[in-house]
Amino acid sequence: MPTAVSPARLPAAARTRRLALVVVAAGMLMIVLDGSIVTVAMPAIQDDLGFTPAGLSWVVNAYLIAFGSLLLLAGRVGDLIGRRRMFLAGVTVFTAASLLAGAATSSAALIAARFLQGIGSAMASAVGLGILVTLFTEPQERARAIAVFSFTGAAGASIGQVLGGVLTDALDWHWIFFINLPIGVAVLATAVRVLPRDVGLGLEAGADALGAALVTAGLMLGIYTVVKVEEHGWSSGRTLGTGALAAVLLTAFLVRQATAENPLTPLRIFRSRSVLAANLIQVLMVAALFSFQILVALYLQQVLGYGAAETGLAMLPAAAVIGAVSLGVSARLSARFGERDVLLAGIVALIGVLALLSRLPVQAGYAVDLLPAMLLAAGFGLALPALTALAMSGADEEDAGLASGLFNTTQQIGMALGVAVLSTLAASRTRSLAAGGRTTAEALTGGYRLAFAVGAGLLVVAFALALTMLRRPGRRAVAGSSVGTPTPARATKA
Repeated sequence: MPTAVSPARLPAAARTRRLALVVVAAGMLMIVLDGSIVTVAMPAIQDDLGFTPAGLSWVVNAYLIAFGSLLLLAGRVGDLIGRRRMFLAGVTVFTAASLLAGAATSSAALIAARFLQGIGSAMASAVGLGILVTLFTEPQERARAIAVFSFTGAAGASIGQVLGGVLTDALDWHWIFFINLPIGVAVLATAVRVLPRDVGLGLEAGADALGAALVTAGLMLGIYTVVKVEEHGWSSGRTLGTGALAAVLLTAFLVRQATAENPLTPLRIFRSRSVLAANLIQVLMVAALFSFQILVALYLQQVLGYGAAETGLAMLPAAAVIGAVSLGVSARLSARFGERDVLLAGIVALIGVLALLSRLPVQAGYAVDLLPAMLLAAGFGLALPALTALAMSGADEEDAGLASGLFNTTQQIGMALGVAVLSTLAASRTRSLAAGGRTTAEALTGGYRLAFAVGAGLLVVAFALALTMLRRPGRRAVAGSSVGTPTPARATKA
């Protein structure tokens, strides 16, 4: 019986894999940038399109709801119909939606385009990591590939703020969306040539329409509930009602997956301790770091009076150190010490970031009060690649897209919780201080300090989970090695 030749051993396969890595990373970077690039352009968008303060939040919320609610579904469908096909479709939808967003002349048109961008983002990003772990089967190669992929999430948000500020000041806010067009076209043109054609398991292996409807509706309603907390409050009837309905839908989804003959999301994926722990830790870590990525930008503009471009440039050191660590150091440290220890070290550094920020004065000096925190953000470059490897290490090849979608879903849930919890606490503290006679700058600073302190507490909990739930390197396989080499029945075609 002839032995199937692994794609890793085919002539020129190494070059093809490297190009595939560049394509997937570029697509993910474009998507991650879009999630943060709008933050510094929000005042300009509000002035131009006449958004109300409440309506302006939907420029972010429309994207977040569509993105977060569809990731799990998109990841599983990618396993069924082929991850290459899903990635190409997602980048196409995202690029077209970016054109619509840049050309928007009304608030309704922009919100609709942002929702469509979220759909495209979910389709592409849900399968990106799954593509990589099936292409890179050697542990050291996979660690380097995951480090590059993680860079897009770790530094992409900060780069987005820099780019958003520069484009908004130099041109106008429309270009924060138009910039995606040449990138998207280039990604598509290259991806068609270099991404391997995977057959997929076939829809009959998991075409659970009822499960798809339950999980999509439950996640969409749950994320909607969380992002509206700041407006309605945690104890309002609206929040409790929509939150309860979301919980019922998601519970029904889990019951359905436990009993369906061909479940959309096989629950076996949660049997892996590393997968479960990594996703729980990510929710806490991303929620905490919302305060760094968003509230620091607000502090710079609203308290210190920075402009959009100045704010972006002030965040640049964080992006630089995160990129340097995630691309140049994290893989080597993980190979030597194991992902668990690298993750723990990264979380400790991030706790230091938020602890420093929780002491910010009203009249901060950048070099003394902000730059040390920016440099300590290198911990994100350690933590995220290690966490990503752990999240994918317990998934079989046939579930790689599902595991990728799950990891991206918990990232969005963490972001939504960060928006709801930390921004609500900051706003409440600010109102309290203002009512007590503090100046606007003092009240805002006090609110941000509280959010930073609570974020540090969330990271302490994440550290405790990593310490207790994750096994030491000697007690498990090298991260990623359990995502198997393609079998003859599912071997990808170059």
